[in-house]
Amino acid sequence: MHRKNGTLIVFSAPSGAGKTTIAKEILKEFPEIVFSISATTRPKREMEKDGVEYYFLSEQEFKRKIENNEFIEWEKFYDYYYGTFKSFIDENINVGKPVLLELDVKGALSIKRLYGDAQLIYISPPSFEELVERLRNRNTENESDFNKRVERAQMELSLKDEFDYIIENRELDTALKEAKSLVNKILKENK
Repeated sequence: MHRKNGTLIVFSAPSGAGKTTIAKEILKEFPEIVFSISATTRPKREMEKDGVEYYFLSEQEFKRKIENNEFIEWEKFYDYYYGTFKSFIDENINVGKPVLLELDVKGALSIKRLYGDAQLIYISPPSFEELVERLRNRNTENESDFNKRVERAQMELSLKDEFDYIIENRELDTALKEAKSLVNKILKENK
């Protein structure tokens, strides 16, 4: 039996847990999956491209899209807005395409409330201390933003039991293998 609607697979984790790395590998392994690119008002980092990692919007543009109900979920954190375009999700799942979203924990839980059959996968660091060390070594934020990420990570770790699946990223190759196997299972179950 072929499903009419596509599957939503959501990867979530605190910053620094490895969700972006794992999500990119999943997309290489499963070319049939469409990636949902989020919008943000945060400044573009040196290696990022608009429309690839994020859609980079001004705060004014983002607020206008909120008013026009263009996001299925959005949030302001670290002084910046982040959101997922409703039209993109609906267009793809309505034609039966699987969609991968990479979201913060609150965004993932919002998706589950709106799309009950969405599959939420939490990428967990081996420990809070390890996560803090990864964030520090990443060196992508100023001290103030770093401290906000660490504070938020504590809240996000406390919500991991609300996810359908948890993958511990102690060792990246093992976590990738587990994630690929899980996504393969989800796709097969939802054909």
